[in-house]
Amino acid sequence: MDTSVSANTKTLKVALLGAGNVGSQVARILLTDASALAARTGARLELVGIAVRNVDAPREVEIPRELFTTDASALIRKADIVIELMGGLEPARTLILEAIEHGATVVTGNKALLAVDGPTLYEKADAAGVQLSYEAAVAGAIPILRPITDSLAGDKITRVMGIVNGTTNFILDAMDSTGAEFADALAEATRLGYAEADPTADVEGHDAAAKGAILASLAFHTRFALEDVHCEGITGVSAGDIAAAKEAGYVIKLLAIAEKISVPTGGQNNDDGGTFTTGVSVRVHPTLIPREHPLGAVRGAYNAVFVEAESAGELMFYGRGAGGSPTASAVMGDVVSAARRLVLGGPGRSDSTIEVLPVLGIDAVKTRYYIGMDAADQPGVLSKISALFAENGVSIETMRQTVHRERDASENGSAASAELRIVTHRASEAALAATVEAINGLDIINSVTSVLRVEGV
Repeated sequence: MDTSVSANTKTLKVALLGAGNVGSQVARILLTDASALAARTGARLELVGIAVRNVDAPREVEIPRELFTTDASALIRKADIVIELMGGLEPARTLILEAIEHGATVVTGNKALLAVDGPTLYEKADAAGVQLSYEAAVAGAIPILRPITDSLAGDKITRVMGIVNGTTNFILDAMDSTGAEFADALAEATRLGYAEADPTADVEGHDAAAKGAILASLAFHTRFALEDVHCEGITGVSAGDIAAAKEAGYVIKLLAIAEKISVPTGGQNNDDGGTFTTGVSVRVHPTLIPREHPLGAVRGAYNAVFVEAESAGELMFYGRGAGGSPTASAVMGDVVSAARRLVLGGPGRSDSTIEVLPVLGIDAVKTRYYIGMDAADQPGVLSKISALFAENGVSIETMRQTVHRERDASENGSAASAELRIVTHRASEAALAATVEAINGLDIINSVTSVLRVEGV
């Protein structure tokens, strides 16, 4: 351990819960960079112990064995700063509450816990006057949470769109670059270590939804939980969807989107005298965005968050979204910030949830759709489909038709079928969903092959 800092420097005791990929890197930084950290914080950060389930488990970083313990509660009781990197809901939740009750500053990267039970933890921390920081919970090394809470505190954020899951971005980028189907791209992501053995949380959108709830809570000063997020994954995205998007100048990304919107108080018909309710919609789903949009250029396993604010305009935050060292960087940013506060004194910083905006379901959103369908290739098909869109108040922006296979003349009276790909103008989600349902009921439609939302235009 580096012991070259001044003997008169104040010492802050740090307890680390978890020594996995990220935790081991945090321990390494605390042990090897003690002098630099003391210079930045004004205090010596002494790692007093690391709570683990198995003291003898192999680890990538060499750490003195005497630092390990299986008694997390005892470790918390002698700490000024507790870093929770265990993951999961329990025992992490119980241990964080113990640390708050003890009066310790808490730093965590546990996005799942914050998404499920974050409001309770924030309230407990506020009541105890301690700091609860979680920069590492969203987008790894990208400094996004502090800019939202600090740099943009005097502005009004209207929308946040983020690629916040590196695994799904790698898969979709591989499909876009090589033409691979989803299963093959997932297999490659698994081989390279980007996807877990069980990739469900990533490919079904649950990981991104947890991060979306955290981003929305900070951006709109209202506490959102995972249950408030509309969530769709990428397992239904086909190589055909990717190719059609590319042909139209789009790329498909899994986006977490949080936006403040106003909707008629009396519903879409606005039966309440023209009054409106302002709320927040939080959603995760595969999305077409223009290839020239900043998010369209995010490749591989990288993450990016695109923020729109009234005064600042459009801002982009980009970087590695996962991995031990990048995530450890975000953790240590919170640790240094917390240590400075402890040296200077003062209460813990609130998470600034001063508003209580209602959660709006996805039906309240206005967006654009990309719809792919297999239709009979016969006279009048396009006019029937166009009329159906018009009946539901949805305007068509572009329509492409490709005859793609021969058929028996006795089938539907047609010698061939056609692939139709339609992009709409902006309309309410409810109107778009009703349109798709009506299309499915047409006898000239063999199947609706894909329905994706379009953003960024």
